[in-house]
Amino acid sequence: MMSPGRGTLFARLAFPALVFFLTAGGASADEGDFAACVVRLQAAARAEGISERVVDGVLGTVTQQERVLELDRKQPEFTLPFTEYYNRRVTPERVARGRKLLAEHAAMLRGIERDFGVPAKYLVAFWGLETNFGSYFGDLPVADSLTTLACDTRRSAFFTAELMEALRIVDAGDVPAERMKGSWAGAMGHVQFMPSIFQRYAVDADRDGRRDVWGSIHDAMASAANFLRASGWDRGLRWGREVRLPRGFDYLLAGRDQERPLSEWVELGVTDASGRTLPRLGISAALLVPSGHAGPAFLTYRNFDVILRWNRSEFYALSVGRLADEIAGAGPLSRPPPADAIRISRERVLQLQNDLIALGYEVGKSDGIVGPATRRAVGRFQQQRNMVADGHLDAATLEAVRAAAAASGGPESKEDSL
Repeated sequence: MMSPGRGTLFARLAFPALVFFLTAGGASADEGDFAACVVRLQAAARAEGISERVVDGVLGTVTQQERVLELDRKQPEFTLPFTEYYNRRVTPERVARGRKLLAEHAAMLRGIERDFGVPAKYLVAFWGLETNFGSYFGDLPVADSLTTLACDTRRSAFFTAELMEALRIVDAGDVPAERMKGSWAGAMGHVQFMPSIFQRYAVDADRDGRRDVWGSIHDAMASAANFLRASGWDRGLRWGREVRLPRGFDYLLAGRDQERPLSEWVELGVTDASGRTLPRLGISAALLVPSGHAGPAFLTYRNFDVILRWNRSEFYALSVGRLADEIAGAGPLSRPPPADAIRISRERVLQLQNDLIALGYEVGKSDGIVGPATRRAVGRFQQQRNMVADGHLDAATLEAVRAAAAASGGPESKEDSL
């Protein structure tokens, strides 16, 4: 799903007066009831030039969705390991279905690839991960979801701007309001576009006069390709590849912030997954080891960063790339993620970060989320204690950091379990 956070800057730039009007007037639940908020939103929509037909017909019938507020506030209790994330998404069943659809829509997808420069296998992979090839778009009325979130205090400005874009989509006749259903956050159609993304990148590929990412696979795939092209997709590159690392490899070289030419990775002994020499090219590549030294390793190229503009999760981007490769005929990973990967609670990650800070390591923001800075700090801790310095959080590393912090007089653990 398109991240609700990604469109925030666009929303503020596109609707500065609207954002000021609503935030100053208080389009949020704790400054008036839902009905009063809807009245303010209707006034804002009229000020934005949206037709009275849509203002009354859509905003006049919206209902508050408590389930949407629950989901918006819900934070994952555990950090999901790559093993679990990947194995849920790149499945034999999904690969088989993707191959069937790739063949079924071959002519259409070839045309899109010719026009936009994005290979068909990637479009089908996004389709598979976003909605399981159109089997589930979400069943909530988008107007209800976005109005509910616009009338809440947490991200009122962003969701108000998205709501206005959704109303414009209905006003333009791309989709009737009753068919505009999606996720709890307002993501829509086969490829789960937020309304602002739809407005900027959706295309009428089948030339029926509507940009229909719900009912037209052609429109949906072309719209996805248009977004990827605009985000910088390089038609001459793949996303990346699985690789094999030599014995004794320095894992502190891993991370998206440590790109180097592919030729340098060759000099470091990195090969393809079968042990063959990689091409000695000058293209930049970064090394990722999402399960640490016990799991697969990947070199990622510039198109991987484009996938991250769709969804900021490295796990997601790796899953897109690998699903695309397998749909196109590649076999499974030569080195699958370890089966004994553990879930780690956010509270335990926060404890780890505080422990590392107490030990003198820089972890970035102490927020219970394992980001690049935290992984780098873990790697340096591991290196100084003669552990494999892959920055990966396993039981042994967590226990070692906790013990070191306790011995140094660091903060007491709030949670002993993983």
